[in-house]
Amino acid sequence: MRILFNALTVLFVTVFASATYAETYFVKMLNAASGDSQQTNLFEPAILNVKQGDTVTFLPVDSGHNSASKRGMLPDGAEPWNSPLDEEFSVTLTVLGVYGYVCFPHYEMGMVGLIVVGENTDNIAALKKVRQAGAARKAFRRLLKKIE
Repeated sequence: MRILFNALTVLFVTVFASATYAETYFVKMLNAASGDSQQTNLFEPAILNVKQGDTVTFLPVDSGHNSASKRGMLPDGAEPWNSPLDEEFSVTLTVLGVYGYVCFPHYEMGMVGLIVVGENTDNIAALKKVRQAGAARKAFRRLLKKIE
């Protein structure tokens, strides 16, 4: 009985501590970079480092944008997402690794981003193999180089 009680206590403390310390981060969806109108259609920040269980909220600061996970650019076991256009959207990230995401209307123009959950970047090699269209190829290459 005592072993069961101890196991339940550890489980409760672990779950409660995880929920208590989870944070929410914000990513702006923009037509132009803050302070640099030459950089257009972007996520700010383009790279975000979070902990397992944290939430990322995408904010439609400018209209015409969404956030969607990029097929082939999620850690194994992670759930894909595809937010509605022009709506605030949140995703809680529970699987460690690197997540690639895009704005569908501006994907080929290079509106892409990365989220690194924890310190596990083991799936970068797989992300590099995903075929990209247009300016997204160069944008993802640049972002991946920054986190290697």
